[in-house]
Amino acid sequence: MPTQTAPTSTRTRIVLADVIRRESHSDRTRTELAQQTRVGEALVRGLVRAQLSLALRLSLVVTIGLGGLPWLFAVAPAVGRVTVLGVNLPWLLLGVAAFPFLVAVGWAYVRLAERNEQEFTDLVQRPER
Repeated sequence: MPTQTAPTSTRTRIVLADVIRRESHSDRTRTELAQQTRVGEALVRGLVRAQLSLALRLSLVVTIGLGGLPWLFAVAPAVGRVTVLGVNLPWLLLGVAAFPFLVAVGWAYVRLAERNEQEFTDLVQRPER
């Protein structure tokens, strides 16, 4: 006859108040974002405003950086006649140096936009104080 052993029981204590308190703020914020409540709309509007502000500031940098060169050559024609390695300075600046400048501005935009999104995510997931 086989021997029977008594089943061992392990007790686990579950405290629901801790679970609810820990997840309530981030869940509530996600719900407000998903349901587009006033709070959710304000959070998204803040993110959109930050991204728009960043785009406008960097477009101003590009406008001044590239748009200012023809103005410089019109105001100071002597600068437009300078040659570097046998190539006119305006051709070097507008034809060659413009591309690394635009790549650098694009890289800065992506990096700063990701930072804005990370700050938004941190704000949404921040525990309630």
